[in-house]
Amino acid sequence: MRRGALPGPPWAHPIQGELVELVISSEVLKGNHLGDPVERPLWVYLPPAYSRLPEARLPVVYLLQGMTGQLDMWRNRSAFRRTPLELYDQLFADPATPPCLLVFVDCWTSLGGSQFLDSAGTGRYHTYLCEEVVPAVDREFRTLASREHRGVAGKSSGGYGAMITPLLRPDLFSALASHAGDALFEYCYLPEFPQVVRALRDEYEGSWERFWADFRAREGTAKASDGVLINAYCMAACYSPGPDGSPELPFDAVSGRMRERVWERWLDRDPVRMIGADPASAGQLRAAYLDAGRHDEFHLDVGASAAAAALREAGVREVRLEFFDAGHGGIEYRYPVGIRFLAEQLAGDVAPG
Repeated sequence: MRRGALPGPPWAHPIQGELVELVISSEVLKGNHLGDPVERPLWVYLPPAYSRLPEARLPVVYLLQGMTGQLDMWRNRSAFRRTPLELYDQLFADPATPPCLLVFVDCWTSLGGSQFLDSAGTGRYHTYLCEEVVPAVDREFRTLASREHRGVAGKSSGGYGAMITPLLRPDLFSALASHAGDALFEYCYLPEFPQVVRALRDEYEGSWERFWADFRAREGTAKASDGVLINAYCMAACYSPGPDGSPELPFDAVSGRMRERVWERWLDRDPVRMIGADPASAGQLRAAYLDAGRHDEFHLDVGASAAAAALREAGVREVRLEFFDAGHGGIEYRYPVGIRFLAEQLAGDVAPG
Protein backbone atom coordinates (compact mmCIF):
# COMPACT_ATOMS: atom_id res chain seq x y z
CA MET A 1 0.00 0.00 0.00
CA ARG A 2 1.22 3.50 -0.77
CA ARG A 3 -0.09 7.01 -0.50
CA GLY A 4 -0.65 9.02 -3.62
CA ALA A 5 -3.03 10.42 -6.20
CA LEU A 6 -5.45 8.34 -8.25
CA PRO A 7 -3.40 5.73 -10.16
CA GLY A 8 -4.72 6.51 -13.65
CA PRO A 9 -7.57 5.44 -15.95
CA PRO A 10 -10.39 4.82 -15.31
CA TRP A 11 -10.08 6.84 -12.09
CA ALA A 12 -8.21 9.72 -13.66
CA HIS A 13 -6.91 10.79 -17.06
CA PRO A 14 -4.03 13.18 -16.37
CA ILE A 15 -4.55 16.34 -18.37
CA GLN A 16 -1.96 17.44 -20.91
CA GLY A 17 -2.91 21.09 -20.67
CA GLU A 18 -3.16 23.08 -17.44
CA LEU A 19 -6.15 23.99 -15.31
CA VAL A 20 -5.72 27.25 -13.41
CA GLU A 21 -8.13 27.55 -10.48
CA LEU A 22 -8.92 31.13 -9.46
CA VAL A 23 -11.31 33.09 -7.24
CA ILE A 24 -12.86 36.31 -8.50
CA SER A 25 -14.47 38.81 -6.15
CA SER A 26 -17.44 40.45 -7.86
CA GLU A 27 -18.57 44.02 -7.33
CA VAL A 28 -21.73 43.70 -9.44
CA LEU A 29 -23.05 40.71 -7.47
CA LYS A 30 -22.91 42.60 -4.18
CA GLY A 31 -26.34 43.07 -2.63
CA ASN A 32 -27.97 40.42 -4.83
CA HIS A 33 -31.55 39.60 -3.81
CA LEU A 34 -30.72 36.04 -2.72
CA GLY A 35 -27.69 36.92 -0.62
CA ASP A 36 -25.56 34.54 -2.67
CA PRO A 37 -21.75 34.66 -2.50
CA VAL A 38 -19.92 37.42 -4.35
CA GLU A 39 -16.65 35.50 -4.36
CA ARG A 40 -16.82 32.99 -7.19
CA PRO A 41 -14.52 30.24 -8.41
CA LEU A 42 -13.22 30.64 -11.95
CA TRP A 43 -11.31 27.99 -13.84
CA VAL A 44 -9.18 28.66 -16.91
CA TYR A 45 -8.00 25.73 -19.02
CA LEU A 46 -4.78 26.36 -20.94
CA PRO A 47 -4.24 23.98 -23.87
CA PRO A 48 -0.81 22.37 -24.42
CA ALA A 49 -0.03 25.01 -27.05
CA TYR A 50 -0.20 27.78 -24.43
CA SER A 51 3.06 26.70 -22.79
CA ARG A 52 4.65 25.37 -25.96
CA LEU A 53 4.19 28.72 -27.74
CA PRO A 54 5.00 31.30 -25.03
CA GLU A 55 4.54 34.32 -27.29
CA ALA A 56 1.24 33.24 -28.81
CA ARG A 57 -2.13 34.77 -28.00
CA LEU A 58 -5.10 32.44 -28.25
CA PRO A 59 -8.87 32.66 -28.72
CA VAL A 60 -11.15 32.10 -25.71
CA VAL A 61 -14.38 30.15 -25.24
CA TYR A 62 -16.49 30.80 -22.13
CA LEU A 63 -18.31 27.71 -20.80
CA LEU A 64 -21.68 28.05 -19.07
CA GLN A 65 -23.36 25.34 -16.99
CA GLY A 66 -26.93 24.12 -17.00
CA MET A 67 -29.54 24.62 -14.31
CA THR A 68 -28.26 23.70 -10.80
CA GLY A 69 -24.70 23.60 -12.12
CA GLN A 70 -21.83 24.79 -9.94
CA LEU A 71 -18.24 24.93 -11.07
CA ASP A 72 -16.84 21.82 -9.38
CA MET A 73 -19.35 19.66 -11.27
CA TRP A 74 -17.15 19.84 -14.37
CA ARG A 75 -15.12 17.09 -12.68
CA ASN A 76 -18.16 14.79 -12.29
CA ARG A 77 -17.86 11.44 -14.02
CA SER A 78 -20.58 9.37 -15.66
CA ALA A 79 -20.10 5.60 -15.73
CA PHE A 80 -17.63 4.40 -18.37
CA ARG A 81 -16.97 7.95 -19.58
CA ARG A 82 -14.43 10.71 -19.22
CA THR A 83 -15.35 13.80 -17.26
CA PRO A 84 -16.14 16.94 -19.27
CA LEU A 85 -12.78 18.39 -18.24
CA GLU A 86 -10.99 15.26 -19.49
CA LEU A 87 -12.97 15.37 -22.73
CA TYR A 88 -11.87 18.95 -23.39
CA ASP A 89 -8.26 18.10 -22.66
CA GLN A 90 -8.45 15.10 -24.99
CA LEU A 91 -9.79 17.42 -27.69
CA PHE A 92 -6.94 19.91 -27.40
CA ALA A 93 -4.32 17.16 -27.19
CA ASP A 94 -5.27 16.43 -30.81
CA PRO A 95 -2.84 18.39 -33.02
CA ALA A 96 -5.64 18.96 -35.54
CA THR A 97 -7.66 21.10 -33.09
CA PRO A 98 -6.82 24.82 -33.16
CA PRO A 99 -5.83 25.82 -29.61
CA CYS A 100 -7.92 28.11 -27.45
CA LEU A 101 -8.44 28.85 -23.79
CA LEU A 102 -11.54 27.58 -22.01
CA VAL A 103 -13.01 29.64 -19.18
CA PHE A 104 -15.37 27.83 -16.81
CA VAL A 105 -17.77 30.42 -15.38
CA ASP A 106 -19.78 29.92 -12.16
CA CYS A 107 -23.19 31.64 -12.19
CA TRP A 108 -24.88 29.33 -9.67
CA THR A 109 -27.57 30.76 -7.39
CA SER A 110 -29.37 29.33 -4.37
CA LEU A 111 -32.42 28.87 -6.61
CA GLY A 112 -30.35 26.75 -8.98
CA GLY A 113 -29.27 29.20 -11.66
CA SER A 114 -29.32 32.66 -13.16
CA GLN A 115 -29.95 32.09 -16.89
CA PHE A 116 -26.89 34.37 -17.25
CA LEU A 117 -29.15 37.42 -17.19
CA ASP A 118 -29.30 40.55 -15.08
CA SER A 119 -32.35 40.17 -12.86
CA ALA A 120 -33.61 41.79 -9.68
CA GLY A 121 -34.64 38.28 -8.61
CA THR A 122 -31.19 36.67 -8.75
CA GLY A 123 -28.40 39.17 -9.47
CA ARG A 124 -26.45 40.81 -12.29
CA TYR A 125 -24.93 37.69 -13.78
CA HIS A 126 -24.88 38.93 -17.38
CA THR A 127 -22.89 41.97 -16.26
CA TYR A 128 -20.69 39.75 -14.09
CA LEU A 129 -19.75 37.62 -17.10
CA CYS A 130 -19.27 40.45 -19.58
CA GLU A 131 -17.83 43.24 -17.42
CA GLU A 132 -15.87 41.35 -14.78
CA VAL A 133 -14.94 37.86 -15.97
CA VAL A 134 -14.03 38.68 -19.58
CA PRO A 135 -11.75 41.65 -18.73
CA ALA A 136 -10.11 39.70 -15.89
CA VAL A 137 -9.24 36.81 -18.20
CA ASP A 138 -7.86 39.16 -20.85
CA ARG A 139 -5.68 40.85 -18.21
CA GLU A 140 -4.28 37.66 -16.72
CA PHE A 141 -3.76 35.46 -19.78
CA ARG A 142 -2.43 35.74 -23.32
CA THR A 143 -5.72 36.02 -25.15
CA LEU A 144 -6.77 37.40 -28.49
CA ALA A 145 -8.91 40.03 -26.80
CA SER A 146 -11.44 40.82 -29.52
CA ARG A 147 -14.93 39.65 -30.39
CA GLU A 148 -13.62 37.88 -33.50
CA HIS A 149 -11.72 35.46 -31.27
CA ARG A 150 -14.18 35.10 -28.39
CA GLY A 151 -17.01 32.56 -28.17
CA VAL A 152 -19.41 31.11 -25.62
CA ALA A 153 -20.81 27.60 -25.16
CA GLY A 154 -23.10 25.69 -22.83
CA LYS A 155 -25.74 23.02 -22.36
CA SER A 156 -29.42 23.41 -21.39
CA SER A 157 -29.63 26.66 -19.37
CA GLY A 158 -25.98 27.11 -20.29
CA GLY A 159 -26.96 26.69 -23.93
CA TYR A 160 -29.58 29.37 -23.36
CA GLY A 161 -26.86 31.62 -21.96
CA ALA A 162 -24.68 30.83 -24.96
CA MET A 163 -27.45 31.95 -27.31
CA ILE A 164 -28.53 35.15 -25.61
CA THR A 165 -25.15 36.50 -24.45
CA PRO A 166 -23.87 37.28 -27.98
CA LEU A 167 -27.28 38.82 -28.81
CA LEU A 168 -26.96 41.19 -25.85
CA ARG A 169 -23.23 41.82 -26.35
CA PRO A 170 -22.28 41.39 -30.00
CA ASP A 171 -19.32 43.66 -29.28
CA LEU A 172 -17.81 40.93 -27.07
CA PHE A 173 -18.76 37.58 -28.65
CA SER A 174 -18.88 36.46 -32.27
CA ALA A 175 -19.68 32.74 -32.07
CA LEU A 176 -21.71 30.32 -29.96
CA ALA A 177 -22.30 26.64 -29.34
CA SER A 178 -25.57 25.58 -27.70
CA HIS A 179 -26.28 22.00 -26.68
CA ALA A 180 -30.02 21.58 -26.02
CA GLY A 181 -30.35 25.22 -25.01
CA ASP A 182 -33.67 26.54 -23.67
CA ALA A 183 -35.58 27.93 -26.65
CA LEU A 184 -39.12 28.14 -27.99
CA PHE A 185 -40.53 28.61 -24.51
CA GLU A 186 -44.07 27.48 -25.28
CA TYR A 187 -42.62 24.01 -25.96
CA CYS A 188 -39.94 23.72 -23.29
CA TYR A 189 -41.58 25.45 -20.29
CA LEU A 190 -45.34 25.59 -20.81
CA PRO A 191 -45.95 21.81 -20.58
CA GLU A 192 -44.59 21.76 -17.01
CA PHE A 193 -46.88 24.46 -15.63
CA PRO A 194 -49.83 22.09 -14.91
CA GLN A 195 -47.42 19.77 -13.10
CA VAL A 196 -46.34 22.65 -10.88
CA VAL A 197 -49.95 23.50 -10.02
CA ARG A 198 -50.69 19.88 -9.14
CA ALA A 199 -47.58 19.46 -7.00
CA LEU A 200 -48.20 22.67 -5.06
CA ARG A 201 -51.85 21.72 -4.52
CA ASP A 202 -51.35 18.11 -3.52
CA GLU A 203 -48.10 18.34 -1.56
CA TYR A 204 -47.79 21.91 -0.26
CA GLU A 205 -51.32 23.32 0.06
CA GLY A 206 -50.59 25.76 -2.76
CA SER A 207 -47.69 27.38 -0.90
CA TRP A 208 -44.26 28.07 -2.35
CA GLU A 209 -43.03 28.83 1.17
CA ARG A 210 -44.00 25.31 2.29
CA PHE A 211 -42.20 23.80 -0.68
CA TRP A 212 -38.93 25.65 -0.07
CA ALA A 213 -39.04 24.96 3.68
CA ASP A 214 -39.54 21.26 2.97
CA PHE A 215 -36.92 21.13 0.21
CA ARG A 216 -34.21 22.80 2.27
CA ALA A 217 -35.01 20.71 5.35
CA ARG A 218 -34.46 17.54 3.32
CA GLU A 219 -30.86 18.57 2.51
CA GLY A 220 -30.77 17.02 -0.92
CA THR A 221 -33.18 14.12 -0.53
CA ALA A 222 -35.22 14.33 -3.70
CA LYS A 223 -38.94 14.14 -4.39
CA ALA A 224 -40.33 13.51 -7.85
CA SER A 225 -41.85 17.00 -8.02
CA ASP A 226 -38.69 18.89 -7.02
CA GLY A 227 -37.47 19.40 -10.58
CA VAL A 228 -40.53 21.13 -12.02
CA LEU A 229 -41.07 23.24 -8.90
CA ILE A 230 -37.49 24.48 -8.69
CA ASN A 231 -37.29 25.12 -12.42
CA ALA A 232 -40.51 27.15 -12.62
CA TYR A 233 -39.67 29.24 -9.58
CA CYS A 234 -36.09 29.91 -10.66
CA MET A 235 -37.10 30.82 -14.21
CA ALA A 236 -39.63 33.28 -12.80
CA ALA A 237 -36.88 34.83 -10.67
CA CYS A 238 -34.78 35.24 -13.81
CA TYR A 239 -37.43 36.27 -16.37
CA SER A 240 -40.19 37.96 -14.38
CA PRO A 241 -39.13 39.29 -10.97
CA GLY A 242 -41.47 41.71 -9.24
CA PRO A 243 -40.40 45.19 -8.13
CA ASP A 244 -39.04 43.78 -4.86
CA GLY A 245 -37.19 40.93 -6.60
CA SER A 246 -39.74 38.24 -5.73
CA PRO A 247 -40.60 35.90 -8.63
CA GLU A 248 -43.87 36.49 -10.46
CA LEU A 249 -45.14 33.23 -11.94
CA PRO A 250 -46.75 33.28 -15.42
CA PHE A 251 -49.69 31.29 -14.07
CA ASP A 252 -51.83 31.31 -10.96
CA ALA A 253 -50.52 28.64 -8.60
CA VAL A 254 -54.02 27.77 -7.35
CA SER A 255 -56.27 27.94 -10.39
CA GLY A 256 -53.61 27.32 -13.04
CA ARG A 257 -54.88 30.18 -15.20
CA MET A 258 -52.22 31.89 -17.27
CA ARG A 259 -51.11 35.41 -16.42
CA GLU A 260 -50.61 36.64 -19.94
CA ARG A 261 -48.76 39.83 -18.99
CA VAL A 262 -46.16 37.82 -17.06
CA TRP A 263 -45.95 35.13 -19.73
CA GLU A 264 -45.16 37.83 -22.29
CA ARG A 265 -42.16 38.82 -20.15
CA TRP A 266 -40.92 35.25 -20.42
CA LEU A 267 -41.48 35.17 -24.17
CA ASP A 268 -39.47 38.37 -24.54
CA ARG A 269 -36.50 36.36 -23.21
CA ASP A 270 -36.98 33.45 -25.62
CA PRO A 271 -33.86 33.26 -27.85
CA VAL A 272 -35.97 32.60 -30.93
CA ARG A 273 -37.97 35.76 -30.33
CA MET A 274 -34.89 37.75 -29.27
CA ILE A 275 -33.23 36.91 -32.57
CA GLY A 276 -36.33 37.99 -34.49
CA ALA A 277 -36.68 41.19 -32.48
CA ASP A 278 -33.07 42.26 -33.10
CA PRO A 279 -31.79 40.63 -36.29
CA ALA A 280 -29.07 43.26 -36.63
CA SER A 281 -27.38 42.07 -33.43
CA ALA A 282 -27.90 38.41 -34.28
CA GLY A 283 -26.55 38.99 -37.78
CA GLN A 284 -23.19 40.06 -36.35
CA LEU A 285 -22.48 36.47 -35.30
CA ARG A 286 -19.89 34.82 -37.48
CA ALA A 287 -20.94 31.28 -36.56
CA ALA A 288 -23.35 29.25 -34.46
CA TYR A 289 -23.48 25.57 -33.57
CA LEU A 290 -26.69 24.05 -32.17
CA ASP A 291 -27.54 20.46 -31.35
CA ALA A 292 -29.93 18.38 -29.23
CA GLY A 293 -31.08 14.83 -28.73
CA ARG A 294 -33.96 13.67 -30.93
CA HIS A 295 -35.80 12.53 -27.80
CA ASP A 296 -35.15 15.57 -25.61
CA GLU A 297 -37.76 15.54 -22.85
CA PHE A 298 -38.15 19.32 -23.02
CA HIS A 299 -38.45 19.44 -26.83
CA LEU A 300 -35.23 21.39 -27.07
CA ASP A 301 -34.46 19.69 -30.37
CA VAL A 302 -37.45 21.62 -31.72
CA GLY A 303 -36.15 24.75 -30.01
CA ALA A 304 -32.75 24.25 -31.64
CA SER A 305 -34.42 23.98 -35.05
CA ALA A 306 -36.33 27.21 -34.47
CA ALA A 307 -33.25 29.06 -33.21
CA ALA A 308 -31.14 27.85 -36.14
CA ALA A 309 -33.80 29.00 -38.61
CA ALA A 310 -34.03 32.41 -36.93
CA LEU A 311 -30.24 32.82 -37.03
CA ARG A 312 -30.13 31.99 -40.72
CA GLU A 313 -32.92 34.47 -41.39
CA ALA A 314 -30.91 37.10 -39.50
CA GLY A 315 -28.03 36.56 -41.90
CA VAL A 316 -25.63 34.35 -39.93
CA ARG A 317 -23.73 32.54 -42.66
CA GLU A 318 -22.31 29.61 -40.69
CA VAL A 319 -25.10 27.88 -38.74
CA ARG A 320 -24.65 24.19 -38.02
CA LEU A 321 -27.59 22.17 -36.62
CA GLU A 322 -27.19 18.55 -35.57
CA PHE A 323 -29.39 15.94 -33.90
CA PHE A 324 -28.36 12.72 -32.22
CA ASP A 325 -30.04 9.71 -30.63
CA ALA A 326 -30.44 10.78 -26.99
CA GLY A 327 -32.61 12.64 -24.52
CA HIS A 328 -31.70 15.69 -22.47
CA GLY A 329 -29.32 14.13 -19.95
CA GLY A 330 -25.98 12.38 -20.27
CA ILE A 331 -24.88 14.23 -23.41
CA GLU A 332 -21.54 15.57 -22.18
CA TYR A 333 -19.85 13.53 -24.93
CA ARG A 334 -21.29 16.09 -27.36
CA TYR A 335 -19.54 19.06 -25.74
CA PRO A 336 -16.22 18.64 -27.59
CA VAL A 337 -18.10 18.72 -30.90
CA GLY A 338 -19.29 22.25 -30.21
CA ILE A 339 -15.92 23.33 -28.83
CA ARG A 340 -14.06 22.02 -31.88
CA PHE A 341 -16.48 23.98 -34.08
CA LEU A 342 -15.78 27.15 -32.10
CA ALA A 343 -12.02 26.57 -32.02
CA GLU A 344 -12.01 26.34 -35.81
CA GLN A 345 -14.20 29.42 -36.24
CA LEU A 346 -12.25 31.57 -33.77
CA ALA A 347 -8.76 30.40 -34.67
CA GLY A 348 -6.00 32.96 -34.56
CA ASP A 349 -2.69 32.91 -36.40
CA VAL A 350 -1.46 29.98 -34.34
CA ALA A 351 -0.60 26.47 -35.44
CA PRO A 352 -2.97 23.77 -34.11
CA GLY A 353 -1.97 21.68 -31.08
